[in-house]
Amino acid sequence: MAVAGGILGLLVGSFLNVVIHRLPKIMERSWQIQCAELRHEPVPDLPTFNLVRPRSSCPQCGHAISAMENVPLLSYLILRGRCASCQSPISLRYPLVEALTGVLSAYAAWRFGFTLATAGALVLLWALIALTFIDFDTQILPDSITLPLLWIGLLINLRGTFAELESAVLGAAVGYLVLWSIYWLFKLFTGKEGMGYGDFKLLGALGAWLGWKMLPVIILLSSVVGAVVGVALIVLFRRGSSVPIPFGPYLAGGGMIALFWGDTILRMYLG
Repeated sequence: MAVAGGILGLLVGSFLNVVIHRLPKIMERSWQIQCAELRHEPVPDLPTFNLVRPRSSCPQCGHAISAMENVPLLSYLILRGRCASCQSPISLRYPLVEALTGVLSAYAAWRFGFTLATAGALVLLWALIALTFIDFDTQILPDSITLPLLWIGLLINLRGTFAELESAVLGAAVGYLVLWSIYWLFKLFTGKEGMGYGDFKLLGALGAWLGWKMLPVIILLSSVVGAVVGVALIVLFRRGSSVPIPFGPYLAGGGMIALFWGDTILRMYLG
């Protein structure tokens, strides 16, 4: 199960790289079309661009990436991190996403075995990885991922896979409302927006998957990690305190930890 999960994770990780790169661009194109329609302007004639077409290519020289050049991890190592055509360096992000997806998928398969929980855990992990890197790049958590994730979480808990259904429903509602309340309180006192609506939806989705009891664990872990990283960016890289830091990746990280070790953390704390 672990080997099969790892291989599947590597393949999915390669596809997640496409999602991370293209989904924000697809959303931007959709917004351009909507704006043109609202202004009663001609809709821009844009070339086909989705998660399948056009084929992946080198951003420097336009070289179309062949199947042999797209084998997860191996292709990057064989090509020594460079384009086969122009020798431009390939971002380390691509093998990192593939390796991370492979390792987490293998662990999930080993941890939960041949059960529905493994299938659910894989879906949750893959979505969280995509959201993490999209938020890092654009500070956007797409509704096309967060909202289906919430509903899938409720459906998978119809038989209590990760949490009882009642706990999952409460988790979805409470998770959304907690950050929604913090957002409006912060805006009321400071006049600024402290986070985006995508963060509310992501925490609501995590509550739907893991139940309301895991929400304090997720919030605590994500807040601590986010604070440490934020201070490190300010001190080490002299990043201005006014520069926004995406919170979605830390929520996603807290959700991953809670998926695997949330019950253990709760028992240690309550014990």
